[in-house]
Amino acid sequence: MCEPFNYSLILHEHWFLDQLEGCVAMSKRLSEKDGFRIVETSPIPKKAVMINGLPDVGLVGLLAASHIISSLKLEEVGSLESDLLPPMIVLHGGIPKSPVRIFAGESLVVVISETVIPVSLLRPLANDLVEWAQSNSTELVLSLGGMAVANRQDIDAPKVFAAISERKLESRLNGAAEVLEEGYIVGAYGLLLRRCAEASVPAITLLTQSYYNYPDPVAAGASLNAVNRILGLSIDVSELLRRGEEIRLRSKDMMHRTQEELAKMNKAHEYDLPPLYG
Repeated sequence: MCEPFNYSLILHEHWFLDQLEGCVAMSKRLSEKDGFRIVETSPIPKKAVMINGLPDVGLVGLLAASHIISSLKLEEVGSLESDLLPPMIVLHGGIPKSPVRIFAGESLVVVISETVIPVSLLRPLANDLVEWAQSNSTELVLSLGGMAVANRQDIDAPKVFAAISERKLESRLNGAAEVLEEGYIVGAYGLLLRRCAEASVPAITLLTQSYYNYPDPVAAGASLNAVNRILGLSIDVSELLRRGEEIRLRSKDMMHRTQEELAKMNKAHEYDLPPLYG
């Protein structure tokens, strides 16, 4: 089983001149044609729920997914590799790791990235993740992110919204989130949701009210409460909230780099409403 996550390391990138190779025995490679290869170091459960926690607004998804891994003691089972990613590793427990890793339990797979994914790689990433989900007969793709709101400092209990790949998934929400009827989703999660819809892979994207450029553990906690209701889990968020200030301080560098990529992809476009309604 994996070691409990150390928040002092989880959100800090360790840069090196060359990316270390061959640190994990690689049993399987998939999805090389689009620039990513998915390396499985242990068996991946079939018909599982796949949770995605990528750096985004408020780092909501990364914080929430990391807490899921720690709370459920999920095992590291693989990684996503690309020569186009920054030449870096992360250290956990003194051991070099890929910054984009896969964890799993009996019926749950979690994908996290501890580095910002460049805009140019978002489409290949979405395509390869959905293809991989199909190959594993994934039951549901559940992505966790933030929704920036200008008055976040006045909101004690952030609200959770959901974008769904098909209408019948509304009942799966179990009242945990309000369905988004109109709007834009910019970045990896928008591409993932669209690709899932095209491939008939059930998908829900949870977007929680959050700060735009400030790590938001409270929003991550609200997102986790929604995940609990949707999946019937009982993950305790009290530790995440208790260490909120510490996490904010330690993750400020990651948030800064994430903000730079958000600007490149015109993330502020999410504030707009589509001019045409179907």
